[in-house]
Amino acid sequence: MNTLLNQPLCVVNAGLNSFAENLKTAGGDVVALSWQPPALGNIDAGLELAQLMRHPRVEEANKVAFERYLSAQPVLMDVLSAREAIPAMNKRKLILHSGPPIAWCDMCGPVKGAIIGAVMYEGWATGHQNAEQLIEAGEIALEPCHHHHAVGPMAGIISPSMPLWVIENKTNGRLAFSNFNEGLGKVLRFGANSDDVLERLRWMAKELAPALKAAIQQLGELELKPLMAQALHMGDEVHNRNAAATGLLIKRLVPALLECPLPLDQIQRCVAFITGNDHFFLNLSMAACKAMMDAASGVPHSSMVTVMARNGVNFGIRLSGTGDRWYQAPANPVEGLFFPGYGVEDAAADLGDSAITETAGVGGFAMASSPAIVKFVGGTPADASNNSRKMQQITLGGNPAFTLPALNFAPTAAGIDARKVTDRAILPIINTGIAHKQAGVGQIGAGITTAPMSCFVDALQALAQEIAL
Repeated sequence: MNTLLNQPLCVVNAGLNSFAENLKTAGGDVVALSWQPPALGNIDAGLELAQLMRHPRVEEANKVAFERYLSAQPVLMDVLSAREAIPAMNKRKLILHSGPPIAWCDMCGPVKGAIIGAVMYEGWATGHQNAEQLIEAGEIALEPCHHHHAVGPMAGIISPSMPLWVIENKTNGRLAFSNFNEGLGKVLRFGANSDDVLERLRWMAKELAPALKAAIQQLGELELKPLMAQALHMGDEVHNRNAAATGLLIKRLVPALLECPLPLDQIQRCVAFITGNDHFFLNLSMAACKAMMDAASGVPHSSMVTVMARNGVNFGIRLSGTGDRWYQAPANPVEGLFFPGYGVEDAAADLGDSAITETAGVGGFAMASSPAIVKFVGGTPADASNNSRKMQQITLGGNPAFTLPALNFAPTAAGIDARKVTDRAILPIINTGIAHKQAGVGQIGAGITTAPMSCFVDALQALAQEIAL
């Protein structure tokens, strides 16, 4: 048995069946053994997984990718319109959405509604029907945010006139982007596209964005990792709970705003908007995590996961070692708490780019720091801590920049290793909001979900094939 324990699980799983049959306590009772085959029982994938475990090229590549992730230093440096920040926005009518690529005809209700709203916001169409005609005619391009170093929550919509947070990784000079958080209620990210939703977006571009840009110029670059780390010690996990992080951001932005030569009534409106939204920091958290994960991307042979994202239909991942390729499967259901009057039958499939936070080791991976989150997503504080511990089994290491007080200040588990996920049959935990399947209804709950196992199996098979070449 000692010999078996020194082997990857995929090597010993075949012997575990007979071991389980003969495993007994001193009193003769059979001991229950929780076990399932690696790689979904796919024999070819299991053999390829066995070849990748402890493979010297994979091990070395993972060291490089993980170190690049750890050394990333995301800073908030500017606010720009999407057409200023993303070159492709200047070449064609382009709208970005969350998750992996998906055709218009296959999109879920909230994403379709949000895209229609963005088309009208840009003035490209006069109404819903006209907007749909333009999209179906191919006159408006639809692409994932991740294809342009950007992220967006829920529907994730970015169109040329929308303001973006600009995050620079000071380690390598690369940029990452996210849109602004609209607040709660009827918002574009849940597919709402009424006149008041579009008017709020116009105000954000016309008044909020210039004020925040001026404040950043006054403040100077703002390092985001220390702010996120402090928020983890104050009860956030910087995905579904951002109350502390938003408060810390306000402490820096408001004094800078007051120093700006802006009309007082404009400053008052901007401060009221920011302070009225505990999720205001979420989009910054996502962009910071995107910058960290982009730093780890593109390392040949690495099995480290650099993207997890959902489009309301499919869940997709990317590996550092296979570049920009997506590996997709239908999104798993969300297990959680629904607002009064709603249930599972009302819910869209898991949606949004916000799983980039879990990819970077916070969010669901840092739930031990946020016991109050269980009031929102379900479970108990013990479940939250157990989830953080469990993620240590599928990661390359810990991030000492992000520590968990409830676990004796242990670093958050980080650097998801697709080999360990597939070998140990432990899926990455994600805490998430639940959107109504119809456009514009909004958020109807929150809960816990996981990435589909088949994404990791497919990704590892592709990695094995590349290494074999």
